[in-house]
Amino acid sequence: MAKGNYIFGLDVGTSNIKSVVGEILPNLPLQIISANISPSSGVRRDQVFDIEDAAESIQKNIEEVEEKIGEKIPGFICSIGGPHIKSIVSRGVVAVSRANGEVSDEDIDRVIKAAEAVSLPSNKEIIHTIPREFVVDKERGIKDPRGMHGVRLEVECNVIFGSSVYINNLIKAVEGSGSTVENLVFSTLAGATAVLSKRQKELGVLVLDLSGGSTGMCVFEEQTLLSSSVLPVGASHITNDIAIAFQLPIDIAEKLKIKYGAAESKNILNKEKIQLKELGGEERVISRKKLVEVIEARNLEILELVNKELRKIGREKLLPAGVVLIGGGAKMPGMEELVKAKLHLPCQIGFPKEVEGIVDKIDDPSFATVVGLLLWQLKEEREEGRFQRKFQIGKKLSKIKKWFEELLP
Repeated sequence: MAKGNYIFGLDVGTSNIKSVVGEILPNLPLQIISANISPSSGVRRDQVFDIEDAAESIQKNIEEVEEKIGEKIPGFICSIGGPHIKSIVSRGVVAVSRANGEVSDEDIDRVIKAAEAVSLPSNKEIIHTIPREFVVDKERGIKDPRGMHGVRLEVECNVIFGSSVYINNLIKAVEGSGSTVENLVFSTLAGATAVLSKRQKELGVLVLDLSGGSTGMCVFEEQTLLSSSVLPVGASHITNDIAIAFQLPIDIAEKLKIKYGAAESKNILNKEKIQLKELGGEERVISRKKLVEVIEARNLEILELVNKELRKIGREKLLPAGVVLIGGGAKMPGMEELVKAKLHLPCQIGFPKEVEGIVDKIDDPSFATVVGLLLWQLKEEREEGRFQRKFQIGKKLSKIKKWFEELLP
C-alpha cells in the first residue's frame, strides 16, 4: 500500500493507457481521486511489443497523474491481457496433516501448491491460481474447507498463465517509465471484479471484455470462476477492416468508427452518407450502411468465437445472468442488442461499482478493468495471511489470487 493510503492502478491497452488513483478511508468505499487516459504506443493485441515506446507512453500518463495528486507514484497494480493468456483446470490432492483430521490453512496452501504443479512450457508463467471447489473425503462442492474433518483434501483450480516474454515486457516497460509493478491481474478478471454482483456470479454470467486488441472472457457460476479465455480479435481489428475496405488512413478509419459506427446494419438507411472531409480526410462521400456492414461482419465473427468458447464448457445459451459487456467496444451503439440476438442471452453494459469520489470520470465500461485492479488488490489485502503464498513473475514477486471471501455465502 502506498503512503497516504493511496493505491494505484494501470491498464496498458492497445489504443490507450488508463490509470486510476484510489484513496482508502476508514469505513468508506474506495474513493477515486484521479483518473487519466492517454494514447498508447508500442502495444499490439494488448501485448507490449516495443518496450521503449511503451515505456515512453506510460511515463507520460504517470507524469500527468503525479502532477494531479502532487506526489510520486511508487508502483502500480497492473493489468495484463492479450491472446497469450490461457487457462487450464488443474487438481491437487494432499493428506490432511493434523492428527485430529481438521483441515488447516497449511493444508489448503499445500493442496493449492499441488494443483499448481502442472506441466507448462518453459516460456509460460502462472499469473493466478483460483480454486473452484474443494473435496474432503469425496465430499464435493466445498468452497471453504477450513475446520472440516477428513483424511484426504482435494482441490480443483483454474490456473491462468501467460507468456514470460509479454509478462516481462510489461514489467520492463513500467520500470522504464520510472515506476514498478506491485501486482499483475488478468485484465478481464479485474474488470469482472468492478462490475459484477454476487448474485450475477451465483446465477451464471459471462463478462465479455471488448478491448482494443483482443476480446477477454470470464464465465462465473456459483460465485466461482468457471472459465477464462482471450480471443485474438478486438476493436482495433474493426478499425483495420474499415481502413482496408475504404482505403483510408488508420486515424480516419478510427474517427469513422467512433462517430458513425454501429454494431449492426439493419436499422441504417441506404441514403445515409458520410463526408470524409469533415473528419480530416479526402473529398469523398461514403455510404454509412456500407461502413456499418464492415463493422457488423467483424462483430459477428467475434460473437461466433464467443459462442464456440461457451459451447466448450457447456454454457451456450445457459447463463441466467447473461452477458456483461466491458471495454471500449461495449460503447458501440447497438452492441447490447446484437449480443442478445447472437448469444441468446440477456445483456447489459457493465460500469464500475463499489467506489465513490470522482465517479463521473470512471463511469464508463472502458474503465472497468483499471478500477477493478484497485478493488482486486483491496480484497487480496483483506485476505492477508490467509492461504497466502508468493511466486515469481519475471523479476517481481506477486501473490496468488484467492477469492475465498467472494465464494462464501
